[in-house]
Amino acid sequence: MCLNIKKVTAFTLAETLIVMGIIGVVSALTLPNLNSSTGEKEKIAKVKKIYQNLNEALDRAQVVYGPYYEWGGSTTRFGERMTEFMRVSKNCKETNNTGCFPKSTSRSDVNDSGIDAAGAYKFITADGQSVAIQRNSNIVGFWVDINGPNKGSHKFSKDIFFFILRSKNDGIIPGDRPSTFSSYFTNKDSITTPAARWIIEFDNMDYLNADNTGKCKNGTVMNETNPRCK
Repeated sequence: MCLNIKKVTAFTLAETLIVMGIIGVVSALTLPNLNSSTGEKEKIAKVKKIYQNLNEALDRAQVVYGPYYEWGGSTTRFGERMTEFMRVSKNCKETNNTGCFPKSTSRSDVNDSGIDAAGAYKFITADGQSVAIQRNSNIVGFWVDINGPNKGSHKFSKDIFFFILRSKNDGIIPGDRPSTFSSYFTNKDSITTPAARWIIEFDNMDYLNADNTGKCKNGTVMNETNPRCK
């Protein structure tokens, strides 16, 4: 009787450890970039969502109450009519230090007490974004912390983004377009940062990877035709 025995080839322990080591090195090199890309896409999505939600609320409020510029100059009235048509988890209105907006930001004039001092109408959306509204005549400013009052860095252009309503024909826009392209970089820390406009127009956050001249860490210099660090 002849037995047909096949020889089975297997990895040795040393070979397995070498392969696992290679996988670990590759993962260490690629996962940070993957996590960074995922985090950026999530922030971009949040900025676009609040931009859409604010404009939809304004449109619906104007259908019911008429044009916003006929509501009077009250921040309170504007805030109440906007939040009537938004999903809100907490409404602090104009009450001081009630936790609707971050208490710590990169500048003292846009922390919780600073915005309260200017009479902002503050609330938290159902998906956790902090919103502060300030009205001066028919010009209305909106500051949004996309991570809410308790998460993130609470810094302009990273978490806090600015929107403005200054014309009855334009609706709420993601900040004014800078007069020069370089202003996107030099005004990153401004209270009226143009970062939201950059995100809406260019669909990235590469301005964070550039210096005040638009030069990226990899040497690329961004411009209107190439607004990316690639």
